[in-house]
Amino acid sequence: MIHLDEVSVTFPDAVEPTLARVQLRIEEGTICLVTGPTGSGKSTLLQSIVGLVPRSTGGHLAGRVTVAGRDTAHHPPRDLADLVGYVGQDPVAGFVTDSVEAELAYGPEQLSLPATVMRVRVEETLDLLGLADVRHRPLLDLSGGQQQRVAIAAALTTRPRVLVLDEPTSSLDPTGAEEVLAALSRLVHDLGITVIIAEHRLERVLQFADQLVVVERSMVRSGEPARIVADSPVAPPVVELGRRLGWWPIPLSVRDARRFAADYRTAGAQPPDPPDINGPAAAEITGLSVQHGSVRAVDRVDLVLHRGVVTALVGRNGSGKSSLLWAIQGTGTRTGGSTVVGGLETGSADAASRRAAVALVPQTPGDLLYLDTVADECDQADAESGAPPGTCCEILSDLLVAPGSVGIDGATHPRDLSEGQRLAVVLAIQLTASPPVILLDEPTRGLDYDAKRALSAVLRQRADAGAAIVVATHDVEFAATTCDRTVLLAQGEIVADGPTADLLCPSPTFAPQVSRIMAPEPWLDVDALIAAVQPARQCADARTERP
Repeated sequence: MIHLDEVSVTFPDAVEPTLARVQLRIEEGTICLVTGPTGSGKSTLLQSIVGLVPRSTGGHLAGRVTVAGRDTAHHPPRDLADLVGYVGQDPVAGFVTDSVEAELAYGPEQLSLPATVMRVRVEETLDLLGLADVRHRPLLDLSGGQQQRVAIAAALTTRPRVLVLDEPTSSLDPTGAEEVLAALSRLVHDLGITVIIAEHRLERVLQFADQLVVVERSMVRSGEPARIVADSPVAPPVVELGRRLGWWPIPLSVRDARRFAADYRTAGAQPPDPPDINGPAAAEITGLSVQHGSVRAVDRVDLVLHRGVVTALVGRNGSGKSSLLWAIQGTGTRTGGSTVVGGLETGSADAASRRAAVALVPQTPGDLLYLDTVADECDQADAESGAPPGTCCEILSDLLVAPGSVGIDGATHPRDLSEGQRLAVVLAIQLTASPPVILLDEPTRGLDYDAKRALSAVLRQRADAGAAIVVATHDVEFAATTCDRTVLLAQGEIVADGPTADLLCPSPTFAPQVSRIMAPEPWLDVDALIAAVQPARQCADARTERP
């Protein structure tokens, strides 16, 4: 179905090619998972398949890319529209209409399909992706996860033979991600479409994959997931646990891992005690409410943010997480309530005072970048925050220390960065002012596991220095390893609040992989489990040895 023959991609002024002499074949009717470190070239690989490289991205492409026999050198994206559906990392950037239903109908209209066929396809796709209840909503009124579903649905209404998705679950809650991936799996098995997914949250997708492609240092290798993942530079917790405990074959799912872990569950190891989540108040939120038209996004929320505590804000798509963060920061629309940080009411403060009190990294961090180079952005952050020159660059370096991470040249235009690199730049800018309250909205989009660990270390360092941090996230693995406290939001209301292990581990929706493997014991992360089970297992083995 798809063949890349000696494909190399080199962008202007680049020292080395982003992709070098790639040989890759993807068969029809398979789910191909593309992974690799942040900034390694996964998006470039996908864009080469759909014909966007070099037409829309610039640079030079050498070699040959064919999709169902069509050479992308001679068939631009418009000539592949009946064959290939594509959803990029930023779904909103691909929207061409104003409402959900119109967006789904746009593709079939451009292919001049009969109105009756178009209507049926729209109805079927609305049901397939669970969008029937928002069919008449304006696209910009939807949550990030809902927008992501609409983008995937719009690509499906043309009934492509190939569907190419770049980070398709990054803004979806765990249940929503499972539903979308299950729907894609049905399409592969029932209709024989080929699905290519670039994804960092491998814990969600790996068990569905027929083929795994790893992009690393401009090179590409592919094969069966169980074989390739054994030494892949990025791996989900279930694979990392299997590697470190010597399980073979490497488990790809929780179900497989539970079979290996049976003895470890009875070894007597005890999870660590939960951290203290009560400390001095950094921010007091009282009666905070947000109304968007007829939708009550945030409903009279009372919340205290404590110094030294990292809090996860979780909930299904559309539960009000982003609206709550913006209202806390003071820029977002409020219909009632207040947020006080060190005596400052953020809703009535001026921009400079607000910046010094509360930092907010939004879901689309690129919205905060407006200068020509990364160096200019960092210099501007130092100047606005009154920080010593080089402070922002130093913070950015700390965020890019993960093994395999790709460094950022200060002369690079922010729009030329990967999604993960763009996030790192914006986070560094926001942290330059050293605010006592730090808010992050889906900060792990586009980050591999090593990059998440680097981000976690930076947030932990800030919390230990006294900052109160809130992370709105659907990434339960990141919440499990980073956050001391978890707040569950539903329909704009807080329905649960407590230590992360108490809230996540018993949940069938939000439990991380390690917790599912070791249930019913409330384990959260691989490192803590390894440190505890190996000595406990050795003691258990010693007690059972014959004299």
